Formats: sequence, structure tokens, C-alpha cells
Amino acid sequence: MNSSSTQFDTSRRMVLYEPIHQISMWGENFRGNSCPDTSALAIPAVDTKLDNQSEDTSHGTPGPSNKYDQEATKPLEKVLRRLAQNREAARKSRLRKKAYVQQLETSRLKLIQLEQELERARHQGVYIGGGLDGSHQGYSGAAGSGIAAFEVEYGHWVEEQNRQIYELKTALNSHVNDIDLRKLVDVGMSHYSDLFRMKTVAAKADVFHLMYGMWRTPAERFLLWIGGFRPSEILKVLLPQFDPLTDQQYLDVCNLRQSCQQLEDALTQGMEKLQHDLAESVAAGQLGEVGYVPQNSQMATAVQLLEDLANFVNRADHLRQETLRRMSSILTTRQAARGLLALGEYFSRLRHLSSLWADRLHEPA
Repeated sequence: MNSSSTQFDTSRRMVLYEPIHQISMWGENFRGNSCPDTSALAIPAVDTKLDNQSEDTSHGTPGPSNKYDQEATKPLEKVLRRLAQNREAARKSRLRKKAYVQQLETSRLKLIQLEQELERARHQGVYIGGGLDGSHQGYSGAAGSGIAAFEVEYGHWVEEQNRQIYELKTALNSHVNDIDLRKLVDVGMSHYSDLFRMKTVAAKADVFHLMYGMWRTPAERFLLWIGGFRPSEILKVLLPQFDPLTDQQYLDVCNLRQSCQQLEDALTQGMEKLQHDLAESVAAGQLGEVGYVPQNSQMATAVQLLEDLANFVNRADHLRQETLRRMSSILTTRQAARGLLALGEYFSRLRHLSSLWADRLHEPA
């Protein structure tokens, strides 16, 4: 072979191995070593790198190949994690949608039941927003919208109370700490405050509807006192749930109950006087005074007396709210939680009793 042919072969080898030689140089530079003799073939140098990487792996030190493998698996792990998050979000969305549909169905059934009760009351001649002559059946105007809004709000209030009863029962059975239990007690107390606020607004719309418990079940109406529960009776019902009580706690609860009875007697006497004055004002009206009522007539006085009825309902609710607040301050956190749980279950049993009574009427003879 002549010299020109040899030169050509040498140039050809350099062109073929130049990229591999550059890879070898980059690899050595990354390791911080000096560049080897470029006269040697580059392929064995690459093999040496692979051998060194295998040795690093065999000694428990992740070599560059392991790092590349980990980088390659990261996108897969991220995708799997995101898929799991999407599945969980979809599951929660389905649960929320199911709960919302159930809430709508419950509200629809309650509205049907309310319409049936109102219809039965109309046929029985009960006062419903108008007179016994039926000329003003149902509610209209601001009074009607106010009572309708109250009915809807109260339905949501009962549903929320049922949820809070479940949370209190779960917390007490699982023996959570007093800090978390106190949060549930504060939420329960605030929930009753919301009820009293709703009743204050409803009393302005139609105090008779509120006074005689048209928004409650029959069993609840039977025990009604000025539009709500009698505080002293509720304390008597809840007292066994507070055991064990210290001597000071027992004395404070007894004093609270005695104070409630005194204030209840005062409000009851005020209501009796209001009823007496109202009856006298209506009886003193002149013959034929039915249509147009002058402002200086006895009927105008009777209207003013009825306006005081809303004040009695508000004062009774204030006594109920203050009783709950003082009871909570006397008791420990765990005792207060048991008291709220017992109070909520007491009203739930009354509502259930009304359902049992209604079902009995539909049973075959």
C-alpha cells in the first residue's frame, strides 16, 4: 500500500472516531481528570466509563446511570400521583353532588308536608294569615315572604343541627381533647344564636305564626311556651347529663333554674295581662265597628297591644339564649358538649314523635 493510501486511511479513522473521542473527553472533564492520550482508540475509553459506572453501582453508590433512571421515572411518578389526585377530586365531587341532591329532595318533601299541614289547617278553620272566613287564605306581601323565608331558613337550621349532633357524638365517643371539643361547643352555641336571630325577624312578619309554633311539629307545639322551649324545664331535662357535678356547679345550676322560673313567671303574667287588655279593648268596641277603624277607636288600641306581643316573644328568646350561655359557663367543656348533645337529641325525639303520631293516623284499622 502506498503512502497516499495510508494517509487516506488515517484521515478516515480520525473522522470516524472523532465524535467518540469528544464524548470521551467530555466524560473525563466531568470527572475532573486530565485528558488521556488521544492516540488511543476511543471505544475502549467508553467501555471503561461503563465499567466504572457499574463499579459505582455495585458498591452501593448510585452512578450516573442510576441518576438518569431516576430522572426518567420522575415523570411517571408525577403522572400517577396526578391521576390519583384527580380520582380523589372526582370522588369528592360525586359525594358533594349526591349530598346536594339529597338535600334538595329532603327540602321538597318538607315543602309538600308543610303544604299538606296548611291545607288541613284551612279545612279545620285554623287561623292562617287571615280570618276564619277564608277570605285571606295563606300569606301575601311582606308578611308572606318573611314567613316563607323563615320556614326555609329553619329547615336548613334543623339539617345543620343534625350534622352537629353527629359530630358531637363522634367527638365524645372518640375522647377528643378539650380544645377541639370546645370548638364544637362554640359552634353549637352560635347555631342557637342564629335561630334566635331568625325568630326576631320572623316575629316582625307574623308574630302569631311564631307564637303558636306553626313552624314546629305537633309534639313540639304541645310543649311550647311563648314561641319556644321553657328554659327551666330544659334545665330539668338536661341536669342528669351533667353528672358528676361539683358542689359549686350543682348550686350554680340550681340558682340558674330558680332565676329562670322567676323570669318565666314574670313573662307569663305579662302575657296574661296583655290577653286581658286585648280582650277588653275588642269587647269595648262600638257596634258596627268592623270595617274602617279610626285611630282613636278601641280596635286601634287592640292593634297596638298586638305589637307588644312580638316584644314578649323576643324577651322569651333572650331568656332562652341567656340560659344556654350561663349553663355553658358553669359547666366544663365536656359537660357542656354532653348538654348540647342531649338538647339536640331531645328536640329530635320530639320531631320523631310527631312523625310516629302522624303515621299512626294512616295505619289501617
